[in-house]
Amino acid sequence: MPTPIRILLVDDHTLFRSGVRLLLQRHPEFEVVGEAVDGLDGVKRARQLQPDVVLMDLNMPGLSGLEAMQLIVEDLPDTAVLMLSVSEEADDLSTALHNGAAGYLLKNIEAESLVQAIKRAAAGEPVISEAMTAKLVMQFRAAHQTPAPVTAARDRLTARERETMACVARGESNKEIARTLDVAESTVKIHVQNILKKLKLSSRVQIAVYAVEHGLDKTP
Repeated sequence: MPTPIRILLVDDHTLFRSGVRLLLQRHPEFEVVGEAVDGLDGVKRARQLQPDVVLMDLNMPGLSGLEAMQLIVEDLPDTAVLMLSVSEEADDLSTALHNGAAGYLLKNIEAESLVQAIKRAAAGEPVISEAMTAKLVMQFRAAHQTPAPVTAARDRLTARERETMACVARGESNKEIARTLDVAESTVKIHVQNILKKLKLSSRVQIAVYAVEHGLDKTP
């Protein structure tokens, strides 16, 4: 059996920590190695335990989640810190990612989505809630009013792949894209993988940003 992913929970709400712990304990691939009640405690516990993944609340008294995340990332570069917050502000998202967060999730995330996000973060993949992807794209669009040339991208992608890319840029999940395009969810997954491969991208967020940069964020 593979070594479980070691997780540290950092949140000032005891009930929330308990709920997440109970959820993760149902999965043998996870091991919750500790809990911390605020940012400062989180930094101390991370240094002691050296977990694979830290689930970090954004807003906590004293040392904030962002400040604690930066300290952990500096001290423990092999530890992935996932911000878990109620804040849907694009500025909080971009600041967290800029300062080293492995991902940004909203606290209303579904249980199975959280499980998959932790696995992806532990594997070194960036993770962002679907709803926040759209906000990140909007912020990026505001900063880049003039799109880059689109000819090369159009030549490499099929019409259906461009439609899929536009949906990703709007923050739609695979299930939502399947409904929008009236195709099977498995087909959407294939389109997303093709886009990643053809454009040499590594995540849905990069697809969304690429779409905005090249004026491909509107459905043809």
